[in-house]
Amino acid sequence: MNGPLFDAKQVRRAFSRSAASYDAAAQLQHAVEARLLESLDYLDDPALQREPPQRVLDLGCGTGRASSAMQKRWPKAQVVSLDLALPMLQQARTTSRRAPLLSAARLANPFARVPAQVCADARALPLAEASVDVLFSNLCVQWVEDLDALFAGFRRVLKPNGLLLVSTFGPETLWELRDAFAHADAAPHVSPFADIAGFGDALVRAGFRQPVLDREEETTHYPDLPALMHELRAIGATNALASRRHTLTGRSRFAIAANAYDAHRDARGLPATWETITAMAWAPEAGTPLREGDVDVASIPLSRIPIRRRG
Repeated sequence: MNGPLFDAKQVRRAFSRSAASYDAAAQLQHAVEARLLESLDYLDDPALQREPPQRVLDLGCGTGRASSAMQKRWPKAQVVSLDLALPMLQQARTTSRRAPLLSAARLANPFARVPAQVCADARALPLAEASVDVLFSNLCVQWVEDLDALFAGFRRVLKPNGLLLVSTFGPETLWELRDAFAHADAAPHVSPFADIAGFGDALVRAGFRQPVLDREEETTHYPDLPALMHELRAIGATNALASRRHTLTGRSRFAIAANAYDAHRDARGLPATWETITAMAWAPEAGTPLREGDVDVASIPLSRIPIRRRG
């Protein structure tokens, strides 16, 4: 790869612009979030004999709906709401009256219990090692191309046997839109997404245990292509590929794409496919070696390294 797949600055700009409009337009995203939250019921199984979590991370929290739900579920836990777009966090504070933003230094304290909101990149989590009991992420990680590095970061901040619960989009997502714009020009207009096998393999390479993955397809309908594009802008899901065309699509190319998309029209309108992948997995036991490629890399706590003192 010659460079990054995604333009992180464009991702931040798109979600920053959509903060006020997101909740009204993100019906499918909210439905996926609701299913993911239901999976947390598994932690209440008495057979697991698990204590309630002390710290929960809502990664890519958006307007904070899932954060609020998890705070109600575990009122004594610290729920950390983290997002790349500051306006999303500001919107969350407006709607839920959550606490002010915390600095990375304050958040690094693994024993803090106050509610926290943090503006940070998922690829560089500003949390202490082994400080998170549950890492929850709904439809965020599709904006990161290096899943191996991302999951290594997740493993770092999760406590041994901590729970990872994550959803993402699969490669069939918006295939109709991708096909339509392919008739108009050669520039990419829809992000490529990892398939369920690739997603699961990356979890295993990162050392996560007992991964359980599910795949679902849903279809939404629109009267025309402008209506679909308007919704995508409202939820921040615009083209953020680094190789995207940096000029306007233009009326002629858009008309060609709209005409090609119309070939998919059915009785309910223009269909848009959304493939969602959800995954549940457990962080490994303490002392389990990390893997880099095909090599195990030992992880030894500093306290276990003997120090010979002179003099």
